[in-house]
Amino acid sequence: MTEKITIARLLEMKKAGEKIVSLTAYDASFARILDEAGVEITLVGDSLGMVLQGGEDTLAVSIEDMTYHSRMASRNCRRSLVVTDMPYRTYETVAAAYDNARTLVDAGGAEVVKLEGGIEHAETVAYLVDRDIPVCGHVGLQPQSVREYGGYKVQGRTDDQAQRIMAGARALEAAGACMVVLECIPAALALRISNELTIPTIGIGAGVDCDGQVLVVYDVLGLSARSPHMAKNFLAGTGSIPEAVREYVRAVKSGAFPGREHSFK
Repeated sequence: MTEKITIARLLEMKKAGEKIVSLTAYDASFARILDEAGVEITLVGDSLGMVLQGGEDTLAVSIEDMTYHSRMASRNCRRSLVVTDMPYRTYETVAAAYDNARTLVDAGGAEVVKLEGGIEHAETVAYLVDRDIPVCGHVGLQPQSVREYGGYKVQGRTDDQAQRIMAGARALEAAGACMVVLECIPAALALRISNELTIPTIGIGAGVDCDGQVLVVYDVLGLSARSPHMAKNFLAGTGSIPEAVREYVRAVKSGAFPGREHSFK
C-alpha cells in the first residue's frame, strides 16, 4: 500500500513545490477510483446537493446527508486524505460546529472538516483545532452564500474584496486551519495568497499557481448539465473513468491544468 496522505505530507508537498491533487467523491466506488489514481485529497463536498440531489445550490444539504456520503467514501480511501464539507448553517456557533464536526469525524470517517468563510469563522476554526479536529478553510466564492452574492460570481476583483479575501485567508491560517480552498478568484490574487501562506492553497477557478487543484468529479467526467468555466472534461478521448481521473492527476501535477481558459483575471 502506498503511504497514507497526511496533513504533514501536504505541508511537505507545498514546501517542495509538488502540486496537490483533489477531486470530489460521494460514494465508495468513485472514492476507490480516485484513491487508486493518485488523488491526494478526496473531498466529500456538499456539491452533492446539486450533482446527486438535483438542487439549484448546496443549501438544502443536511449533516445527515454529509455523514452518510462521507462514511461511504471514506471506506475506500486507503491513501487519500478525506476532507468533508460542513453543510449550510451547521457551524453558526462554536458549540454547533463542534457537535457537527464530531459527527462527521466519528460517524462519517472524515479526517478533516471544511467550512466556508474567513475572519468571521476564525474563532470556530481555532475552537475545533484545539479539540483535535483538523479544519480546511474556504474563501473567495462561497457556494453557501450564493444568495447573498446574487448568483455564482467571481470574487476578489475589487480592492475591497481582494483585501477581505486575503485577510480571511490569513485569519484562517492563524486560527490553525491546515489548508484553505480558494474558489473563483483572480489568478493573481490566488498567487499572492499562496505565496504568503505557509499552509497549502487548493484552487478551483483560481489559476495554476495554487498549491493544489480541486474539481467536482462529475465536471471532470463531463456529466454535469452545464460545465463550469473552471472545469475540463477529461473523459473525452480517454475511454474510461479511471483513465480520465489519471489524466486529470497528470495534468495537475505537471501544471498543464488549469490553463488560462479555466482561470479568471
